[in-house]
Amino acid sequence: MTRRPTGTVLDVDGVALHVREDGPTDAPVVLLVHGFSGSLHSYDRLAPLLADRFRVLRPDLRGHGCTGGHTGLDAVSQATTLAGALKLVGADHVTAVGHSFGADVVLALASLSGAVTRTVLIGQAPDYTHATFPPGNGLLARPFVSRLLQRTVSLAPLGFVLRPTPLRQAHADFSATSPAMAHAVLTERRHVLATNPLDAQVAALGLPTLAILGRRDSLYDHAASATRYRAAGAGVHFLDAGHTPFVERPAEVASLVASFSLDA
Repeated sequence: MTRRPTGTVLDVDGVALHVREDGPTDAPVVLLVHGFSGSLHSYDRLAPLLADRFRVLRPDLRGHGCTGGHTGLDAVSQATTLAGALKLVGADHVTAVGHSFGADVVLALASLSGAVTRTVLIGQAPDYTHATFPPGNGLLARPFVSRLLQRTVSLAPLGFVLRPTPLRQAHADFSATSPAMAHAVLTERRHVLATNPLDAQVAALGLPTLAILGRRDSLYDHAASATRYRAAGAGVHFLDAGHTPFVERPAEVASLVASFSLDA
């Protein structure tokens, strides 16, 4: 599926990173990082609610959206590319917001770039200890299965059927995601978080951090996650939502992010 760019393409050390920017250029910066099989469009409902007060940056991660590619898909490589992008656009004092796998990326980014001064983690547990994934999800990490599923989902008739429904964007995003991302997230990431979970990263960074968790998240235990994040020094806020609170409750998430970002 061909994706049409909706923003700017930045050359970051040979990576053509697709980024959309909204809001005043002299306002405080909020970076919105999507999760696995998402795109910058994951935040279409949230970004407009922040753009009146913030300079909002939304990238398509490597292996996703209009950035594309099949290498450098792990959190540290993604973060290295984003650190270069922040330099190119002159962004500092950044509140970095990451959803799901994007939470891994923003914490890695904070460890690499002094431009990040606050982090917000949405819908992500510290590791896979309390995760509940659909049966058979491990098969998706196998390259052949991942490629086959993507080709099936990308079929034009399916896209046409979903066109009038809210699933249209999810279908488009998944279709544009590199099949190699499944292995990076479902296999490699599991091993990384087993030795360096996100709560340990939060504690080591020592930056102001807010975790926004959905009470109805079917993938992660929100209560167990909250306990660990609080012990690491992060603030925690629950919303009556599932795994994507910024889609289900965008106004509430925007309020939380804005208050947290502007809290001196």
